Amino acid sequence: AAGRPAPACVLGIDLGTTSVKAALLVGAEQGPVVAESCSRETQAHASSLEAGPQGMEQNVRRIVRALNKCLATLPQQQLQRVSHIGISGQMHGIVFWKKDEGCKWTECGTGPTFEPEEVSHLITWQDSRCSPTFLSSLPLPQSHTSLATGFGCATVYWYLKNSPDFLKSYDAAGTIHDYVVAMLCDLKKPLMSVQNAASWGYFNSRNKSWNTDILKKSGFPVHLLPEVGDPGSIAGRTICAWHGIPKGAKVGIALGDFQCSVYSCLTERTDAVLNISTSAQLTVSMPQGFQPPETPDPSSAVTYFPYFNGDYLAVAASLNGGNVLATFVDMVARWTEELGLQVQESAIYTKIIKAALAQNNSKLSVHPTIFGERHIPEQMASVTNIAVSDLSLGHVTRALCRGIVENLCSMLPVQRLMEMGVRRILGSGSALARNEVLRQEVERIFPFPVVYGKDVDAAVGAAMVM
Repeated sequence: AAGRPAPACVLGIDLGTTSVKAALLVGAEQGPVVAESCSRETQAHASSLEAGPQGMEQNVRRIVRALNKCLATLPQQQLQRVSHIGISGQMHGIVFWKKDEGCKWTECGTGPTFEPEEVSHLITWQDSRCSPTFLSSLPLPQSHTSLATGFGCATVYWYLKNSPDFLKSYDAAGTIHDYVVAMLCDLKKPLMSVQNAASWGYFNSRNKSWNTDILKKSGFPVHLLPEVGDPGSIAGRTICAWHGIPKGAKVGIALGDFQCSVYSCLTERTDAVLNISTSAQLTVSMPQGFQPPETPDPSSAVTYFPYFNGDYLAVAASLNGGNVLATFVDMVARWTEELGLQVQESAIYTKIIKAALAQNNSKLSVHPTIFGERHIPEQMASVTNIAVSDLSLGHVTRALCRGIVENLCSMLPVQRLMEMGVRRILGSGSALARNEVLRQEVERIFPFPVVYGKDVDAAVGAAMVM
């Protein structure tokens, strides 16, 4: 209709471990529709001065540069209609900055943008500087989550012990997505959602507060901890036009990428989300009013993540997914090479899947936990029940795919899913998409209908929340 103002857009941003994604959502009669999206690799890996090879750090300037490149490719006329911005990102990690010198705003081709200034590297969730011995020396948190290396508060303790001067240079901290929200809205004190706070450790999600007493007693710099708010609430408004987005656009409090991915596809409480990409997760939303236990059970395979509106997700997160198949393919490639032959890994992948499709059954039993699991880190993989009849590549691949699904299923059993009222499985992730054998095994093991192709996208989820 002529003369009617164009509908407002919502921008969703996800600052991931390897790439930055942005999605523009426009309201339509059947609900929000993705009008435009783009992604850019961050290539932000940086070596750690203090932690050496154990450290896993990223250059914040490179992350912001990738974000700027991403936004510069989106159509200006749609960015000018953005009324709300939702931002998610990799959880657990921590970045430090100076409150009044966190960034400087400059002009670029598509209008004003900010450049990081007095900002540390991002120490990511993959950082392994905190050894089990070091972690066991820290005070016990009053939280439903066990502390792990790569968690924000554990990293602060590490600096406190190994490099206290480093902490003296900064007076604010947050996840990378909290930092971006703070810069866009010029927040004097960073604001963090319950989702991100829980991922740092030493946070009680029942009363939504940091374990300040426990932390203070051990000399923890509590002034670095952000204020905490509810996911879905507004953190502030943009202080400047940004890549054509009007000044004064509402910016949501930064969210967890995991929760936003689930939000982008989980529409019914009776759905469970099964994602198999590099690693694998099986997720189901807990009944309303559920509260996690007061103290963590380190041996439990299920963890509880704060979701939206006070709800929780129960998550079985396995460290063994598509990476197991990749390792198997790599092993076959190396054996072939040792025999003096050369085959491309991509060709091996296609052929083993084809061979496994021809073998509907396999007596072999593969326990695929080659990367261990968080609740049993020392566990290795094993193959049992080896019979002469089941030695073909097809039999082995079939058993391996079954093992990956069975392992995840052992962490959150079918019986428990039924008790939780699950009626169908939403299958997603790159490994499921490209591997028909894995899909067959999912359908064999779960007594629920399985639906594929629901796009799981944290940037879209972050926009949908707004």
